[in-house]
Amino acid sequence: MKHLPKHLQPRWRYLAVELETWPDADLDRRAFQREVWYAAQNLLGDTGSADADATVLRFEHADGLGHAIVRVRRGQTDAARAALACIGSVDGVPVGLRVTGTSGTVRACEEKYIRGPAEPFEQRHVVFENAERRAVARETRVDVRTDHTFVGATDLDFR
Repeated sequence: MKHLPKHLQPRWRYLAVELETWPDADLDRRAFQREVWYAAQNLLGDTGSADADATVLRFEHADGLGHAIVRVRRGQTDAARAALACIGSVDGVPVGLRVTGTSGTVRACEEKYIRGPAEPFEQRHVVFENAERRAVARETRVDVRTDHTFVGATDLDFR
């Protein structure tokens, strides 16, 4: 089978996406890809979703932080960004997404928008709701482990 000539090949754009979840959350690429497809189909419909053709190329997630690279067709970046904004959870785990940039190649997307290693965190014991609890601290943000879930706080909440 012959390849298509260069002028007939599809053009792609690559979206760099930052992910943030609770520290004990466990996400994988397959679950994230499924949520991207569902969000695109629900927002854009079948034809709009097919036009955008959003595909997760790279995915990393550990200790509540992660990043992904999502490939979309050129001209469909705004629709894909809107679909990504509709994602609130992945496999029942609440997730926060932010598109940090758009690029024409995967390499440029990684170099420009995906930072090096995840920001460091430390385990702390804090007093919250009149009880000593475990917490995970990153810069000024603190995630306090309660009986059943985490509660987001800042350093100012403990002073």
